[in-house]
Amino acid sequence: MNKPEHLDTNDMLSVGEVAQRAGVAVSALHFYEQKGLIRAARSSGNQRRYPRGVLRRVALIKVAQRVGIPLAEVAQALALLPPDRRPNAEDWRKLSRAWRADLDARITRLQRMRDQLDGCIGCGCLSLTDCPLRNPEDALAAEGSGARLLER
Repeated sequence: MNKPEHLDTNDMLSVGEVAQRAGVAVSALHFYEQKGLIRAARSSGNQRRYPRGVLRRVALIKVAQRVGIPLAEVAQALALLPPDRRPNAEDWRKLSRAWRADLDARITRLQRMRDQLDGCIGCGCLSLTDCPLRNPEDALAAEGSGARLLER
């Protein structure tokens, strides 16, 4: 990330103001900045100052986190947006469309696991040879006989 520029303007928000208005901890803002998700400028007193548009970026980050999008993917998506303006509705439509397929695949995978779990609850054995959750497709058999998982 580029070194923050220095500025002296009243149209910016302090880190405390952003934290309060966005409903996040100051440390979260520092973390987001470190990860390149948001950018701060510096006042003449070397204090962090954020443009008001950062509130929309933080909201977008929080929504993405809530639905399970990894921060690395959020960073990649935000890097495609112009850094000098706040994300708008069209930006959100593009981002959410890109994330939707991943979320749908995750939901399908979780539903499949849930359905397999129902069978395990019924038998309770967690068989190392037959359990689709503990040993999918008997993958441990390729490693040889014995208590393979206990040896690790």
